[in-house]
Amino acid sequence: MTTAAAATATAFPTNQQHKALVLKSAILSRLLLLTLILIWRSLLTPYDTSAPLNPNCLKIAKDQNSDSAVVLFPKLASAIENGIVWDSVYFVRTAQCAAYEYEQSYAFLPLLPLFISFLSHTVCAPLVPLIGYRAVLGLSGYFINNFAFVIAAFYFYKLSVIILKDSELALRASILFCFNPASIFYSSIYAESLYALFSFGGLYYFVTGGNTIAVVSFALSGCARSNGVLNAGYFCFQTMHRAYDALFLKKRTYLTMQVLTAGALRCICIFTPFFAFQAYGYYNICLGRDLHEMRPWCKARVPLLYNFIQSHYWGVGFLRYFQLKQLPNFLLASPILSLAVCSIIYYAKLRPEVFFSLGFQASIEEKNSSALLFSLESVPRSNIARLPEKSYSKIQENHNLRQRKHMNRVDPVALPTENDPLAKLGYLSISVLPFILQLGFMAATAFFVMHVQVATRFLSASPPLYWFASHLMLHYGPPITWTK
Repeated sequence: MTTAAAATATAFPTNQQHKALVLKSAILSRLLLLTLILIWRSLLTPYDTSAPLNPNCLKIAKDQNSDSAVVLFPKLASAIENGIVWDSVYFVRTAQCAAYEYEQSYAFLPLLPLFISFLSHTVCAPLVPLIGYRAVLGLSGYFINNFAFVIAAFYFYKLSVIILKDSELALRASILFCFNPASIFYSSIYAESLYALFSFGGLYYFVTGGNTIAVVSFALSGCARSNGVLNAGYFCFQTMHRAYDALFLKKRTYLTMQVLTAGALRCICIFTPFFAFQAYGYYNICLGRDLHEMRPWCKARVPLLYNFIQSHYWGVGFLRYFQLKQLPNFLLASPILSLAVCSIIYYAKLRPEVFFSLGFQASIEEKNSSALLFSLESVPRSNIARLPEKSYSKIQENHNLRQRKHMNRVDPVALPTENDPLAKLGYLSISVLPFILQLGFMAATAFFVMHVQVATRFLSASPPLYWFASHLMLHYGPPITWTK
């Protein structure tokens, strides 16, 4: 290696160094946060009234008998159980009782309780005599969420590299995610970490052609948090452009129907687990009861339990939170909402032809650079007429195979960007568009419908927030000098 090459390698880290730095940042952020949690709880009593209100399960499970026995480390058990507060109470109780006992508990989707229950009955089972069953459940929840966060950060980096085509931007965005303002929820017993893991993982496989894995991951994200079903929007976006490609450019009606059918089936698969859980709630609460005993939502034409719970128990609804007394909560949410709005406006202002046309007016070259999102295969439009007659499934299979072989042969981080003007777009790339559109929908929902103070963690797994912030840092912030 020449002196110049060695200097370049020192100044600009390799992809493996970037990945290692992301993993170190994710682990360090979790250790730092858990340390702060322990210090804070040792000094102050947390403001929460839900933790002490934990009566025995309606149906006593045999695992609860261990809690009546004397544990070897009661202080440690008490310290762990004291961390089960707010929403954590619902997740742990569902895992402990192996059932949804009350109507409002159905607002907390089953993926995290299932993971907690599985880990507490397997790996962590020997700890039950030491600290008790409920403390083991809490410990399992902490382990699952912190481990999931580290893997989510790793997937986020890999996704960012592919979308932004800039390893420096991807690295900064990933580190920002590791220390995001809602970080406390990713290390507590909340569903944010699992949601981020399956969302980022699904997005990574989505943009690299692994549609089956992407569908499964998105479906699992919808089992962690209800907004996981919005990930179906990425397949809707892809289907819209591929249908346009097949109908108006390739002039093939049958291929268009295949594209639309495949897209619809994928979206249905993503929605199915969430609606299956709603059907499970209907089965437990509504069936077998007299009409006068039924809850109001059971009698609705479309009995959707989740919407009723959010509205009835927490007052969620369009403009229902617009009250003068809630002004402090709007101020609390203003930083993350301002960042979301600025990121959308910035993109729309600099790429108006792409943003307002939903990508249809983008250049052919730019669409081909993101073929998995915008076209059936990456070929010049002038050669479309000479394409052989293939079924959609064959075209898709061949293109996905080429894409995966390319990803395995050459790491996208190592691809030279100086010879590719499209790679220099970074945050302004057309590949960012579907992420921007989803962020806009989620930000509007957080502001007009939800309890607005939840916006910080609701939007915390939205990639454009970190891409936009890293874009501003890279272009307007101080330079970073890398050393060994």
